[in-house]
Amino acid sequence: MHRRFNDDTLVIASHNEGKVREIGELVQPFGVHVLSAGQLGLPEPEETGDTFAANARLKAESAARRVGLPALSDDSGLCVSALDGKPGIHSARWATPDRDFDKAMREVYRRIKGGDDFSAYFICALALAWPDEHVELFEGRVDGTLVWPPRGDRGFGYDPIFKPEGHDRTFGEMEPAKKHAMSHRAHAFAKLIAACFPDDEDT
Repeated sequence: MHRRFNDDTLVIASHNEGKVREIGELVQPFGVHVLSAGQLGLPEPEETGDTFAANARLKAESAARRVGLPALSDDSGLCVSALDGKPGIHSARWATPDRDFDKAMREVYRRIKGGDDFSAYFICALALAWPDEHVELFEGRVDGTLVWPPRGDRGFGYDPIFKPEGHDRTFGEMEPAKKHAMSHRAHAFAKLIAACFPDDEDT
């Protein structure tokens, strides 16, 4: 059995403003008050895990332990087929400490140009941790194709070079609501909501 989330405050264990904004919008319908790790002055723990789920878990556990509130962490990244899944869990590191994703996108393109395989996918792992060390984990994925040059200034990260399957626009060109409805984060969130957030019959 999954644990239900019945608290009124949730800490988003991230300093990435784009992620905090997206996650906040996804939980908004449930009337949850959201605080971010940045707002609370929490340090960013070193991501020593070798999977998205492991890194999401350590970040959520660290935040929940420090503030005594449930914490939700997202670890996500772009996996490029021609690069054997890279940048993967190192997606943010490719952007350097300055979070320069323009540079990261150029590096991806530099490595795949001249090839014939532009397939890629985004993975999102979500970890919901409570101060008593209980953790729930969920994962979502969306497949697509890389494009160049980057298109659109919406979203964040690698969104401007990723075109999801069945769509003509990149995540960077999409209206936020449309992206939220079908992204890797949306798939992971759908699992989280179904498992942990009370439905109308429970409230």
